[in-house]
Amino acid sequence: MPSGRDDTPDEPTPGRRSPSKKDLANQHRLMALGDAVDQQSGAKRKPRRVGARRVRRNFLIAGIAVVILIAGVIGGGYVYANWRFNQIPKITVAGEGPKPISGKPFNILMIGSDSRAGLTGLVAKQTGASVGAVTGQRSDVIKIVHIDPNAGTITMISIPRDTVVTLLANQSLYGQYNRINVNFGNGPSLLAQTITANFGIVINQTIVVSFAGLINAADALGGVYLDFPYPSWDPESGLRVLHPGCQVIQGFQALALSRSRHFYYNTSHATVFPHGTDSYNELLSLGWQYDGTSDFGRIDRQNAFLRALVDQAKKLYNPLKLNSFLSAIPQGITLDSNFSLSELVGLAVRFHSINANAIQTWTLPNYPATNASLGDILYVQEPETQQLLVNIFGSSLLAPTNPPPNSALQTPPPPAVTTTTSTVPTTTTTLAGTKKKTSTSTTTTTVNPTLSQPSFDPVPCTP
Repeated sequence: MPSGRDDTPDEPTPGRRSPSKKDLANQHRLMALGDAVDQQSGAKRKPRRVGARRVRRNFLIAGIAVVILIAGVIGGGYVYANWRFNQIPKITVAGEGPKPISGKPFNILMIGSDSRAGLTGLVAKQTGASVGAVTGQRSDVIKIVHIDPNAGTITMISIPRDTVVTLLANQSLYGQYNRINVNFGNGPSLLAQTITANFGIVINQTIVVSFAGLINAADALGGVYLDFPYPSWDPESGLRVLHPGCQVIQGFQALALSRSRHFYYNTSHATVFPHGTDSYNELLSLGWQYDGTSDFGRIDRQNAFLRALVDQAKKLYNPLKLNSFLSAIPQGITLDSNFSLSELVGLAVRFHSINANAIQTWTLPNYPATNASLGDILYVQEPETQQLLVNIFGSSLLAPTNPPPNSALQTPPPPAVTTTTSTVPTTTTTLAGTKKKTSTSTTTTTVNPTLSQPSFDPVPCTP
């Protein structure tokens, strides 16, 4: 899809060619490297049968990072992958926990920055970068990716940007309590420290993805495939999906979807997009409905986008496509200096068959409120939050040193809870058409409840 707002999405590319002999040779390099990593770590693997399906190595931490390495190994061997890996900008994040121990669970902080750095042309104009309307950076996306190599599971928990936390610094600017995203202005270190202090979650590694990084990753993969039940529109982010069905999303539209929190959908399947109107009644008359969930809806659509990105990454076996992907990745992606090439390749080998639908996604339980100085905000909801954190992080969870405040601006320690099998989010629709998300405990584990999406939101699809 072209990157403009008024362009019609490209049609899905039909079919997919069979792997060639050259592809199989690339696979041998991957398997040899994986054997070397496992031998060094003491892990044992069952013999593998060489076949076309094994060429499709697919692991994605926080949507992007590990695919870089696995693709590089397939595309040109360890030397090429190491060269590409060294091109990716690195940062040192103060206050992180120890580096992960082989085979043990660990946590990656994924930060989606709203930095416009690197954007040019029409995309820069559409995001406000070209006129200097938006400067600096804020953490519009905060996800903690919990990886358990032995169990073979990946869990992502999203913290809405308006969640109020206890600040560790900059109180003269922002007060003692403020939204969590104010901690990212000078980089990820303070944000990582604030998460650990408020919630007891140990951050082991960090990834930062800017607007340009998301666009480059999606484009280098040839876009991602999402099924839209209805024509969709966000006048603020620039999202314009002209027709329903399974279609490729790339370029500016990939960014617009991931940023969308003023989401409209047209139940009449009409393709009339209003211009210069803010009348909700007029929009209703044209068949447009509004998703009033704001950041909650955006988190749902981001999770769908990440799952679709995982599915598309499985096709990274064409050497030309791999080179294009790896060339684009360093622009807008920043990795923690704690990451090493051998570590990521070892993880990629372990998670080579991860299913995108097996990745569990949660949103931190909260409740809305209005504060005289902060406006509309979210307070952490207890005991649901502590229950969710204990279920995900178990005994690795620390006692918070600076718990988040409640609506009375008190900071009691989190309640004592015991591990339950799972925590299932529920959604309630009000007469105004908005949703309030809460959480309740259950012992049902037969399905992944986090795959549930509102009927109007897109879901990954196969063209």
